[in-house]
Amino acid sequence: MKSTESTILVVDDEELFRGRLARAFAKRGLQVFTAADYGQAIEIIGEHRPAMAVIDLKMPGRSGLDLIADGRKIHPGLRCVVLTGYGSIATATEATKLGALYYLPKPADADDILKAFARDPGLRLDLTEDDWQPPSLARMEWEHINRVLRDCDGNISSAAKKLGIHRRSLQRKLQKYPPGS
Repeated sequence: MKSTESTILVVDDEELFRGRLARAFAKRGLQVFTAADYGQAIEIIGEHRPAMAVIDLKMPGRSGLDLIADGRKIHPGLRCVVLTGYGSIATATEATKLGALYYLPKPADADDILKAFARDPGLRLDLTEDDWQPPSLARMEWEHINRVLRDCDGNISSAAKKLGIHRRSLQRKLQKYPPGS
């Protein structure tokens, strides 16, 4: 991928997801900044002024909506894409009103996110077909399982019940390393 706008901020409280996205963006030639919460993100926006930001909607403390509003006050040229596992029409509308380009459900991969940014002609992203590689089914399953487990505060029995699988089956799946995208 080629870009004249080559900086991106990834804001997500899930360390595993944040790290995976950061590595994927770095592989695509972007300079990546990461933040786990609103405060860290505001500092990075003020200091580095990234061209793009991928923002998780639901985080401890202040929300992604607050970050979009305040981040764009600091850096009006900041382009934002919102990610969430808890989507609704109301929050999508609010995010767009605050200046987000697009709203994607989790789990989204780097290619989905870059495609959303490419909708803004001002970014001048030059994406080729080679840049688009969908995540594997195994990867999507692994991410979904981990999101449900997190929503259940790490309770294996509760997560297994929500997923509709046996607790031991879930434990076996969790012992495996995450599959590649």
